[in-house]
Amino acid sequence: MGRGKIEIKRIENSSNRQVTYSKRKNGILKKAKEITVLCDAQVSLIIFGSSGKMHEYISPTTTLIDVLAKYHKASGKRLWDTKHENLSNEIDRVKKENDSMQIELRHLKGEDINSLNYKELMALEEALDNGLNGVREKKGKTLEEENRELNFLLQQHMALEGARNMHGQWI
Repeated sequence: MGRGKIEIKRIENSSNRQVTYSKRKNGILKKAKEITVLCDAQVSLIIFGSSGKMHEYISPTTTLIDVLAKYHKASGKRLWDTKHENLSNEIDRVKKENDSMQIELRHLKGEDINSLNYKELMALEEALDNGLNGVREKKGKTLEEENRELNFLLQQHMALEGARNMHGQWI
């Protein structure tokens, strides 16, 4: 004997709604996996619950980008505007810039410098000299400030000692 038909409408009881969501979410994810295996289909499924938590399934042989590109081509619908299409170019540019900066940082640490030519080594040496001069300058200023503070504290201490010696007690 099968189940009776249920009316499809929002479940008012939040506890029952959460249980139904969890069971149906698991069921649809299972079906997505099954259709991928049984039919060699490319499937991408994204579910956002009422709490905002995301659940997803993407066929192991594909990526979400591939599926979205196929959808875009087959349906003719614009999924994003042109400024977002350039986003991957911007991401690639930032990744390249990051890689370049990582290499430069390694060079500044004295790592991986065997591949550098004379001109690059000279530029690196100049950058290190400039950095070292800046560090020495900052160190000097910090020492001066600390010295001033210590002198001030010493003068205060000496004044208190003098006052104590004059009166024979602490003030």
